[in-house]
Amino acid sequence: MSTATLTQTPGQSRYGKLALALRDRILQGEWAPGDMIPAESALAQSYGVALGTIRQALSLLVEDGVLQRRHGKGTFVTKGVDGASMMRFFRFRGVDDGSSETPQSRILSSRLRRATSQEASVFGLPPDAQVLHLERLRSLSGEPCLLETIVLPLPLFGKLAESDTEVWDDLLYPMYQQRCGIVIQKTQDSLSFSQLNATQAKRLKLAAAHPCVQVERQAFDMAGRCVELRTTRGDAFSFKYTTQLQ
Repeated sequence: MSTATLTQTPGQSRYGKLALALRDRILQGEWAPGDMIPAESALAQSYGVALGTIRQALSLLVEDGVLQRRHGKGTFVTKGVDGASMMRFFRFRGVDDGSSETPQSRILSSRLRRATSQEASVFGLPPDAQVLHLERLRSLSGEPCLLETIVLPLPLFGKLAESDTEVWDDLLYPMYQQRCGIVIQKTQDSLSFSQLNATQAKRLKLAAAHPCVQVERQAFDMAGRCVELRTTRGDAFSFKYTTQLQ
């Protein structure tokens, strides 16, 4: 490995600068998702820093979800979030453990439109940028359970905009990676309660104004950019919440 150099920025710790440098090498594709990075000793020698400094830098990337440590094996670039299943918030009838079953998915509509000012701000897009707007219905055993609105920035997801939604996978995040090279590193979900309008209720086979749980999600890539906005609605009477305090 060639010797690397670090340029210290005033007010920034050495290991913080090192973490940014390592993240940049991942973003540049030097280490792909699932790859094991070089040993700590090799990295420390390459950058001319103490072993403790490289360990602090790696710890920052582990905390941020960019890297994963596997005991006895080494440190690996995260493969990303496979599904971050919304099913963990619901327990539907006839399903013993909703989180263990992947719902079937059907894209109801796919269109290009101009980003709203809020979307442009969140995605870091210019005011006249376009987004891909999706409506998706998810089902268990043929029965609808979740209705989703998904917004993706362009041109980042241009390959999806040009593809046939009939052959899309049930899980979107692995497909983002395979087709667009976008690895979803983490997600942030916010839950609230609302009511279904007539169209939403019909698609979920529920009555208009039926209470629903509304999950607002932001999904982030390896660079920390928000690359997906998603709103998921499901029957409020199927909502579940489990927590444990010790």
